[in-house]
Amino acid sequence: MEKNLKNYSLTELRELIESFRQKRFLADYLFSFIHHKHAVEWDAITPLPKAFRAELEKAGYSISDIRLAEQHDDPDGTTKFVFELADQCRIEAVRLKDDERNTLCLSSQAGCRMGCLFCATGQLAFERNLTAAEIVDQVYHAQNVCGRISNVVYMGMGEPLDNLDNVLRSVELLNHTDGANIGIRHITLSTCGLPQQIRQLANAEIAPRLAISLHAANDETRHKLMRVSQKYPLTELIAAIKEYQQKTSRRVTIEYCLISKINDSNDHAKQLIQKLKGIKLNVNLIELNPFPGCPFSPSSPERTRGFAQVLSDAGLETIVRYRRGRSILAACGQLGATRLRPH
Repeated sequence: MEKNLKNYSLTELRELIESFRQKRFLADYLFSFIHHKHAVEWDAITPLPKAFRAELEKAGYSISDIRLAEQHDDPDGTTKFVFELADQCRIEAVRLKDDERNTLCLSSQAGCRMGCLFCATGQLAFERNLTAAEIVDQVYHAQNVCGRISNVVYMGMGEPLDNLDNVLRSVELLNHTDGANIGIRHITLSTCGLPQQIRQLANAEIAPRLAISLHAANDETRHKLMRVSQKYPLTELIAAIKEYQQKTSRRVTIEYCLISKINDSNDHAKQLIQKLKGIKLNVNLIELNPFPGCPFSPSSPERTRGFAQVLSDAGLETIVRYRRGRSILAACGQLGATRLRPH
């Protein structure tokens, strides 16, 4: 049985408290102290009777914590956190600051199974899925350093939908009013395109935003960039997105990394428009961020502007996401790059 209480929902904590024949309301205190006050020691949870705290500890229950191993700050206001987990796995999260808004890009896995060639994390070995506790801890540590985190994007290391159960549990914990209280519309899951899991997400009780890492408008180009496309062609992915939208009525975000002479021509833009017909969406164009051994180069500013203009002229809401955090290897696609070596 799971004994790390940071992984428990409030309902599960209430059931646990009642199993010890304690008053049900003590679970509310326990949940708040774990997820709002970030307590990790039993002595800090003072509303619980001392004898009961000792009983929980004796029964093997604990409250986990990850360790902040490194912190790197970019002059543009970006902060990268390197966390060490209990088994010495390392993960990274990035705080992006926009005026008064703090967004945390967090990790859902140590390493990644997807192997996208333009992503440093994809070149690392997959180690394991993160627990819900390890996911939410990234937010709690970032808040201790940067102040309240208002937005969370699951766009760090790993594929969130490849760890869907733990990710959805972490979303529930972060969204809870007695915890971090981050609005569900301010939480986004990003996927490289796993159709079955997209359909599962459409049926989930909790409803974060969805972003699709597309990066190509035809299978031939996508095969050059993303290993997942060999298993799931675009027709299957697009069908899953449309089914998701039919069930949820939610707009999706399309993420598209512009790579020189691979996917950045005006013709590619026109193909993308055709491929996305009938989907309510907005498009984020992302500049490629190099890392050791990366075989690609970023598109020129001229081609980026031209690509964006073609989409905008067709009525697609389009934003170019410019590089942030590059000096500390914290930009999109660079997490884990310090562990890579040039080929």
